[in-house]
Amino acid sequence: LNVSGSVVERAVLESRVREVEEENRKIRLQLSQSQGTAGQPPDGNYGNQQWGASADTGPDDGDNTAEEKNNHTECPRAPSVQKCELIHVACVCAGHNASRDVVTLVKSVLFHRRNPLHFHFITDTVANRILSSLFQSWMVPSVQVSFYDADELKSEVSWIPNKHYSGIYGLMKLTLTKALPPDLSKVIVLDTDITFATDIAELWGIFRKFTDKQVIGLVENQSDWYLGNLWKNHKPWPALGRGFNTGVILLYLERLRRIGWEQMWRLTAERELMSMLSTSLADQDIFNAFIKQNPVLVHQLPCFWNVQLSDHTRSEQCYTEVSDLKVIHWNSPKKLRVKNKHVEFFRNLYLTFLEYDGNLLRRELFGCPSQANPESVQLQAALEELDEDDQCYDFRRERLTVHRVHLYFLQYEYTPTEDDTDITLVAQLSMDRLQMLEAICKHWEGPISLALYMSDAEAQQFLRYAQASEVLKNRKNVGYHIVYKEGQFYPVNLVRNVALKNANTPYVFLTDVDFLPMYGLYDYLRRSMVQLDMAHTKKALVVPAFETLRYRLSFPKSKAELLSMLDMGALYTFRYHVWPKGHAPTNYAKWRTATTPYKVEWEPDFEPYVVVRRDCPEYDQRFVGFGWNKVSHILELDAQEYDLMVLPNAFMIHMPHAPSFDISKFRSSSSYRNCLNTLKDEFHQDLSRKYGSAALKYLTAQRTI
Repeated sequence: LNVSGSVVERAVLESRVREVEEENRKIRLQLSQSQGTAGQPPDGNYGNQQWGASADTGPDDGDNTAEEKNNHTECPRAPSVQKCELIHVACVCAGHNASRDVVTLVKSVLFHRRNPLHFHFITDTVANRILSSLFQSWMVPSVQVSFYDADELKSEVSWIPNKHYSGIYGLMKLTLTKALPPDLSKVIVLDTDITFATDIAELWGIFRKFTDKQVIGLVENQSDWYLGNLWKNHKPWPALGRGFNTGVILLYLERLRRIGWEQMWRLTAERELMSMLSTSLADQDIFNAFIKQNPVLVHQLPCFWNVQLSDHTRSEQCYTEVSDLKVIHWNSPKKLRVKNKHVEFFRNLYLTFLEYDGNLLRRELFGCPSQANPESVQLQAALEELDEDDQCYDFRRERLTVHRVHLYFLQYEYTPTEDDTDITLVAQLSMDRLQMLEAICKHWEGPISLALYMSDAEAQQFLRYAQASEVLKNRKNVGYHIVYKEGQFYPVNLVRNVALKNANTPYVFLTDVDFLPMYGLYDYLRRSMVQLDMAHTKKALVVPAFETLRYRLSFPKSKAELLSMLDMGALYTFRYHVWPKGHAPTNYAKWRTATTPYKVEWEPDFEPYVVVRRDCPEYDQRFVGFGWNKVSHILELDAQEYDLMVLPNAFMIHMPHAPSFDISKFRSSSSYRNCLNTLKDEFHQDLSRKYGSAALKYLTAQRTI
């Protein structure tokens, strides 16, 4: 009886608890509704159950009375953004430098975000190529990316004379109602020089505070520019008070279209240009002139949503604690060198995201199921098929790793030659070979495509190195492509393929970064390609390889000088003491006296450096780290019936360096060597399937070694 009595009591108690919880829920709902009508901002902390102060309240938030400000930290309210609501962000991005900047902006947004995101990029051809490749390889869950061609929008703004350094792209934000999809109702618009210090959802939530008439959300300009008192005869465009800064904009696109935004800003610009003649601050001048005429349309955002570090800034009056800040805007031409009492804090925040490992941002959003793209599904299925007990599991897993790739990390300019014989030097490197770049640029004047295997932090070190080097700074025909580090092996053939695929000439010279080509090799190869009719025949031109053990070498200026150094022991044929099979088929004895190109036959383990058409087979990516990575490529060239032709007056010299980490692993680990043999066998089998009975000779040759 006692037992049944306690059960009944417990049931009554549980029922009462449920009633109280339901009453509390109703009270919270009523409170949030009453606050909504009282002009209270909704809460930005939507991801947890703490009903705290709004993300939009601050020292200059004039929407709340003193009583409400005292109350709102204790009162529950509806979250400002739904848990998995999609947030739209737009950015105008053109050129190599802006593409680099936008990556840091995106990292800062991804780091804090708890919502799915859709980035809309208005780009030129350069930025489109860079960013589409980057996002495709980044594979961040719950992130969509769309691109819009800036060239199609130029006619909308090209009639506006503009003195701002951003050029025509600085006016593109005016065209967003036309550029973006017609069914997109709201968007956050950001400059590329922005760093987020908080969740972007808090900013998105401010749209709910707009009155029915408001269409644009902006932060007041924090310099005296629009007050017109910066210097004598300074005449800025008209603005409301201090004016507004357009580095961060909330655009209510749906309402803007409804009021005829495109016609309104055009009329404003036409009217003001009659007296102003040109814009000084690009779109910002036109936005401000428009707002001056239509002040009811603007929603003023608290200043911490766009802390402007420009010259003559008043941004220090915006905040008392740096921890209050939400968005930093590096809007001075000096960027990180701007003066501000807290500039070290701001700079460190920026550098944190600049060097932050982007792989860590691939995390799934908690509680927000995302539709996986087909490539992710395919990869996951392939990973699940791998046998973790297989001794080569790590090698096989590496082949399925998708590395982030940032193409054209630095400024790149290339003009195709008229005769279709141009050739690109193709190589890959990591941080420890950086010192070779200047020497290669001095030895090879033609275009170069380099893939650099680096971490995010190393990529920034490389950037600083390149910008400080007079030699590298003055070479614009070098394409630098960053392949970001991931996994435990050096994916050497994947990195090579990135450099190969992004060469822009009909022919490529496939080499390694620790070789210096002879002086004049670029011109000699172009002449040889014409003489050997490379355009209509399948040939691979072999450039004989030599090496020196001397760190300071007087580089030979001719074949005769090289032969003399060879006889004196200052030079050797490449790897003759450790791996003669790799280059012996070049037939160095014949080369000494040759005056015309000669054909050589493929032999097992032959791995010469060759010149081929750009449409040659790619490197096989199963080979990572040390061993067989070039051998497999030459083998496939032979399977495709390329003639191997040795050039009589070409040479390259390998410069000494410390052994790589991968060669040390190969030498010290028997399981590494065993795996390499397994991968070789599988490669041969694949080759036989691909090329039929003709490929059997490779399998036979392998077994007789």
